[in-house]
Amino acid sequence: MTEIPRHPYSYGMISEFQDLSDKIDRLAEMTTSLRRENALLRQTNTLLGRENEAFMERLAEAQRRVEALLTQVPAAEDADDTIINEAAQ
Repeated sequence: MTEIPRHPYSYGMISEFQDLSDKIDRLAEMTTSLRRENALLRQTNTLLGRENEAFMERLAEAQRRVEALLTQVPAAEDADDTIINEAAQ
Protein backbone atom coordinates (compact mmCIF):
# COMPACT_ATOMS: atom_id res chain seq x y z
CA MET A 1 0.00 0.00 0.00
CA THR A 2 1.29 3.42 -0.97
CA GLU A 3 1.21 6.23 1.54
CA ILE A 4 -0.46 9.43 0.40
CA PRO A 5 1.65 12.48 1.29
CA ARG A 6 -0.23 14.78 3.57
CA HIS A 7 0.42 18.46 3.88
CA PRO A 8 1.60 19.35 7.37
CA TYR A 9 -0.78 22.32 7.43
CA SER A 10 -4.41 22.48 6.53
CA TYR A 11 -5.77 25.22 4.27
CA GLY A 12 -7.42 26.87 7.27
CA MET A 13 -4.15 27.07 9.14
CA ILE A 14 -2.37 28.53 6.11
CA SER A 15 -5.13 31.12 5.84
CA GLU A 16 -4.66 32.02 9.52
CA PHE A 17 -0.91 32.39 8.99
CA GLN A 18 -1.55 34.65 5.99
CA ASP A 19 -4.00 36.78 8.02
CA LEU A 20 -1.43 37.06 10.81
CA SER A 21 1.27 37.98 8.30
CA ASP A 22 -0.99 40.68 6.81
CA LYS A 23 -1.68 42.09 10.28
CA ILE A 24 2.04 42.16 11.05
CA ASP A 25 2.69 44.01 7.78
CA ARG A 26 0.00 46.57 8.60
CA LEU A 27 1.41 46.96 12.10
CA ALA A 28 4.91 47.54 10.69
CA GLU A 29 3.55 50.16 8.25
CA MET A 30 1.61 51.87 11.03
CA THR A 31 4.69 51.87 13.27
CA THR A 32 6.77 53.49 10.52
CA SER A 33 4.07 56.07 9.88
CA LEU A 34 3.73 56.89 13.58
CA ARG A 35 7.50 57.23 13.95
CA ARG A 36 7.56 59.74 11.07
CA GLU A 37 4.64 61.65 12.56
CA ASN A 38 6.31 61.63 15.98
CA ALA A 39 9.53 63.04 14.49
CA LEU A 40 7.58 65.82 12.76
CA LEU A 41 5.71 66.61 15.96
CA ARG A 42 8.98 66.79 17.88
CA GLN A 43 10.40 69.20 15.30
CA THR A 44 7.25 71.32 15.43
CA ASN A 45 7.36 71.29 19.22
CA THR A 46 10.98 72.44 19.21
CA LEU A 47 10.22 75.26 16.76
CA LEU A 48 7.18 76.37 18.74
CA GLY A 49 9.21 76.29 21.95
CA ARG A 50 11.83 78.56 20.39
CA GLU A 51 9.12 80.87 19.07
CA ASN A 52 7.53 80.98 22.52
CA GLU A 53 10.89 81.88 24.09
CA ALA A 54 11.32 84.70 21.57
CA PHE A 55 7.84 86.03 22.35
CA MET A 56 8.53 85.84 26.08
CA GLU A 57 11.74 87.84 25.59
CA ARG A 58 9.87 90.43 23.53
CA LEU A 59 7.17 90.63 26.21
CA ALA A 60 9.77 91.09 28.96
CA GLU A 61 11.47 93.83 26.93
CA ALA A 62 8.15 95.59 26.36
CA GLN A 63 7.40 95.36 30.08
CA ARG A 64 10.80 96.89 30.93
CA ARG A 65 10.18 99.73 28.47
CA VAL A 66 6.72 100.45 29.88
CA GLU A 67 8.09 100.42 33.42
CA ALA A 68 10.85 102.83 32.37
CA LEU A 69 8.28 105.16 30.82
CA LEU A 70 6.15 104.98 33.96
CA THR A 71 9.08 106.15 36.07
CA GLN A 72 9.25 109.25 33.86
CA VAL A 73 5.57 110.10 34.32
CA PRO A 74 5.09 112.44 37.28
CA ALA A 75 3.11 111.13 40.22
CA ALA A 76 -0.56 112.13 40.40
CA GLU A 77 0.06 114.64 43.23
CA ASP A 78 2.91 116.28 41.33
CA ALA A 79 0.74 116.53 38.24
CA ASP A 80 -2.10 118.14 40.26
CA ASP A 81 0.34 120.65 41.79
CA THR A 82 1.72 121.48 38.35
CA ILE A 83 -1.75 122.07 36.94
CA ILE A 84 -2.72 124.27 39.92
CA ASN A 85 0.49 126.30 39.67
CA GLU A 86 0.05 126.82 35.94
CA ALA A 87 -3.57 127.90 36.42
CA ALA A 88 -2.57 130.39 39.11
CA GLN A 89 -0.08 132.15 36.87
